Amino acid sequence: MPVSAPGPAEPPAVPPDGGLTLLVIEDVPGGALSGTGMAEMTGTAEGLVRIRTARNLTEAERLLTDDVQCILLDLALPSRAYSPGRGHELDTLRQVLRLAPHQAVLALTAETDAARAAEAVRVGAQDYLFRDELDGRVLSRAIRYAVERKRADFDRRQLTETRLRAQENARLERGLLPHPLLAGSELRFAARYRPGRSRALLGGDFYDTVRTADGTVHAMIGDVCGHGPDEAALGVELRIAWRALTLAGLCGDELLATLQQVLEHERADEEVFATLCAVDIAPDGRSAALCLAGHPAPLLVRPGRAPALLPQEGGGPALGLLSAARWPHREIRLGEAWSLMMYTDGLVEGRVGEGTRRLGQEGMIELVTRQLKEGLAGEELLEAVVAEVRALNGGDLTDDLAVLLLARG
Repeated sequence: MPVSAPGPAEPPAVPPDGGLTLLVIEDVPGGALSGTGMAEMTGTAEGLVRIRTARNLTEAERLLTDDVQCILLDLALPSRAYSPGRGHELDTLRQVLRLAPHQAVLALTAETDAARAAEAVRVGAQDYLFRDELDGRVLSRAIRYAVERKRADFDRRQLTETRLRAQENARLERGLLPHPLLAGSELRFAARYRPGRSRALLGGDFYDTVRTADGTVHAMIGDVCGHGPDEAALGVELRIAWRALTLAGLCGDELLATLQQVLEHERADEEVFATLCAVDIAPDGRSAALCLAGHPAPLLVRPGRAPALLPQEGGGPALGLLSAARWPHREIRLGEAWSLMMYTDGLVEGRVGEGTRRLGQEGMIELVTRQLKEGLAGEELLEAVVAEVRALNGGDLTDDLAVLLLARG
């Protein structure tokens, strides 16, 4: 799963006493602040402002500690690598912005140089001040405005980066969701998928369906224990491995044993395991081979009969539990017309009401039977089932949920 990169460091916080620390960079110590009443330290209605002065960028680097919130830069200060010409007029400012990316910066210049002051803001300064109009009150307010504007710029940039990361992650996760390969099959397919993690598209549940060259339709659904991004990533790896192995012609114990090797090599912890249910439907659609690896049995619906679970007995353990496990297949008669619903435990472990009672498989069967009597099928049936499970739970489920439906006739 995609991992969000750490964002930029935040601008220095304002101390609890409301005081701020200003670093003044000018080649005449006290020059800009002489006569302002702020040459050393001043208290105003807004709070205390502490002053540090540096005559050049070398001193500024030494004085630029984490408690400095704002820098006042005299634009007349020559840069370290000063070159004549208009393109280099703001080199010193650019150097300060690189030196202090998280501090607010005020540009100081003469009133007659308003054009360069405005250009300084375009380059990256939060504001500018004219040297001739500078006094303690104006400077104090300008500092606080610049600090708040820097924080607002940071918050806006963080919001934009978060939105872009979320969009990128969503595109990536959407691309990792399965796209069934059923070309040439008469079977109808429907699926619903809801991860338990907030704002995620993928969870630890996984499923897939493919048709091989001999006409057999292979369907699989599984569940990695846990609900985090590591489990979601492992689910994707198992699904892709299952598809590749199935299309390569592997089946039965050989396929599941290989999947178990993938899980053992890729899991983040030795305690992680995955349950799985696999169904191989014969080319004529009338029979299937069922294999369970610690997973709930599918629900079979046939005309004129009550919905019933396929046999649970005779399955094998979940993947990742026993190194020498076997997973027997059971032959199932399906008939001419049928629907087969495969699901993860997220569908049956939701609560019913405010108590501790769970829906369970019996509750799921009753729910599906009621929806079938109302004439629902396919996508509409799954949508109604998932909606009712959520309603009974009193809202979103905390567990991942996946359910798929294959139908014939």
